[in-house]
Amino acid sequence: MATLTAMDLRGRVGVVTGGGVRVGRAVALGLARSGVDVFIHYNRSAGSAEDTAQEIRDLGVRAEIGSVDLSDPATASQLIDLATQSLGTPSILVNSASGFPADTIGDVTLEQWRHTFDLTLASPVFVTQALANALPDDVDGAVVNVTDVRTQRPYRERFSYIVAKGAIDTFTKAAALQLAPRIRVNAVALGVILPPPQEDDDYAERLAAQLPLERTGGTAPVVAAVLSLIENDFVTGEIVRIDGGGHLS
Repeated sequence: MATLTAMDLRGRVGVVTGGGVRVGRAVALGLARSGVDVFIHYNRSAGSAEDTAQEIRDLGVRAEIGSVDLSDPATASQLIDLATQSLGTPSILVNSASGFPADTIGDVTLEQWRHTFDLTLASPVFVTQALANALPDDVDGAVVNVTDVRTQRPYRERFSYIVAKGAIDTFTKAAALQLAPRIRVNAVALGVILPPPQEDDDYAERLAAQLPLERTGGTAPVVAAVLSLIENDFVTGEIVRIDGGGHLS
């Protein structure tokens, strides 16, 4: 009978997009605590990315930062090149970077639509492709995409964002099938984890009060789920909801 094995994370190289802030930062630190050398992607948050990298170095593992404009998918493969040049070939990828525009089907412009899809969908696809192309044939890999639990119950606003995240759900399953058995692809679907950008803790608490668990999640449950999906080598194509039971109500 086959026994469950786990991917050994120690000494591996991981890439986290948007890894200097919010959920991406927490995931980068979680990987580092498991012994992963982490390449932190940033767009404009260079200071936060470097602070996160230094915190990782203080844990005794390597960390480097690099900027690629993921709103231009043509540059996405450069991210894997930068990580490889500074730390070695990555075998772990967490696609966390995303926009969060407020629009509706009534007012979204073609320019905004394209920008959202380039950043939130196309770039994760092509960064994943670049990882798969760079990974040696005898090395296994793992990808975790960050999506949104509201793809099943869409926001009244955030139209282009939630449609793009819905496509990330499908991409996760399609990529898991096509990249198996060497690379596993999973996702975490987030609920009320942190206040949205430009909102305060009170806003998040009001949302959380409507959940069965009646509290915000914080980043710790996200990190635990991401690490579990990376380590468990018999799971692929899964989307794990981290939403305090919000999908039940």
